[in-house]
Amino acid sequence: MGRIIIIGGGIAGLSAAYYAQKQIPDAQLTLIEADDHWGGKITTDRVAFDTIPNHLRGDGDFIIEGGPDTFLATKPWGVALCKELGLTDRLHGTNQKQKNTYVLHKNKLQPLPDGLAMMIPTNIPSILNSQLVSWPGKIRMGIDFLLPNQNGHHDESLGNFISRRLGREAYENLIEPLMSGIYAGDGDKLSLQSTFPYLHDLETKYGSLARGALKMRQQMVVRGGKTQGSRSAFLTPTTGLAEIVEKLVEILSENGADLRLNSSVRTVQQENGKTWNVELETGEALEADSVILATPAPVSGSLLASFDPDLASVLSSIQYASTATVTLAYRQSDLSRPLDGYGYVIPRREGRRALACTWTSTKFPHRAPDGYALIRVFVGRAGQESDIPWDEAGLLELAREELELTLGITAEPLVERVFIWEGAMPQYNLGHPEKLAQIDAALEKYPGLALAGNGYRGIGIPDCIHSGELAVQKILESSGLEISPSLTPTAL
Repeated sequence: MGRIIIIGGGIAGLSAAYYAQKQIPDAQLTLIEADDHWGGKITTDRVAFDTIPNHLRGDGDFIIEGGPDTFLATKPWGVALCKELGLTDRLHGTNQKQKNTYVLHKNKLQPLPDGLAMMIPTNIPSILNSQLVSWPGKIRMGIDFLLPNQNGHHDESLGNFISRRLGREAYENLIEPLMSGIYAGDGDKLSLQSTFPYLHDLETKYGSLARGALKMRQQMVVRGGKTQGSRSAFLTPTTGLAEIVEKLVEILSENGADLRLNSSVRTVQQENGKTWNVELETGEALEADSVILATPAPVSGSLLASFDPDLASVLSSIQYASTATVTLAYRQSDLSRPLDGYGYVIPRREGRRALACTWTSTKFPHRAPDGYALIRVFVGRAGQESDIPWDEAGLLELAREELELTLGITAEPLVERVFIWEGAMPQYNLGHPEKLAQIDAALEKYPGLALAGNGYRGIGIPDCIHSGELAVQKILESSGLEISPSLTPTAL
């Protein structure tokens, strides 16, 4: 346990390094990252007004997130880590005064119905008044109360499950765009068990999605909590998510961790059934007692290919979709309509190349100076990659086209930022639970080897933090050392 190597410097790898350093203070810890910066997809660009012509300047900076812009507070691991890092007082919630969300429907923005509990509509008057679903579609949604449940533990696609319970129109117009905003996936391929298993539980327990969601919502209200999936349960640090990354790197460095950027790993091997050998692309070989792979699943597979081809094959079979974000800043006076909410999502059936649009300066007012608007367009959805121009100029054109079509914005943006994430979003497609079982079985043979990251059991920031904690727990358990209460399953 004296030497630990963690490969991958995203939030999962950084969290694993932090908890390893915390639990094993005397360990020789090495964190290796192939890129030139820490944080992986968490990257924050703080744009000062000195980059904008004098006559257009205001007071303050633009806070532009290249990847995720917030994290879910109802999953405890993100909040817990921020508390440990001393960042609690810097966390901001979303704007509760203007929290409308829209869905693009027949080229017009329609309000998302109120009362969505765990993505399932529970406010009947709101659904009846919504223009997103036709009257036949609304009647079909109501049949959910009468349909028998399908007992059993077999998996099915999210698209098939929602269509079976609420009808295809409700799925395509309501659920699919919300789901795509999370997974950038194809709901007809995504595994229900790996993405939204609680929906199957609602059907099994209550015999109806709507009845179950209503019951769960009532229970949460009685307890004074927030319903899972609530659109207001998100947090972000004052000057961006990079604050978390920066603090982790600071603590790791101060406590003697060997932090290596611009370092690519060629292979990971185990020698004599005990010592791990990590070979870098430079030819340098590092030895360790334990290794944590916090890289995308296919990358982890390639690193292990010569050591355990079967495990490598399963890891490499987990598919990923490419995505991009384009952020544009405008003067409020350049807008043809108020940005009176968090933004809008775009159903696959609309045929647009964009996936969603966040009105960042409304969702988090502190991220743009007064009098200015910050807008972010999301691009990339599984099955539509070939429709996307994967270069900066093409993505800027795509984003500006989307904003002109939907919001009527024709002005030149004051700030433009494009972030392209190739192979960034894991797709938990049908068969994913079986792959996880195979991976777990293979890892049992290697006590000093663990995996972390978004490719397995959750794609959000709290999930990635949790995966880093669990990876440390695995190697601690394999060593026979005592595990701190902060890392026990009860605490997690």
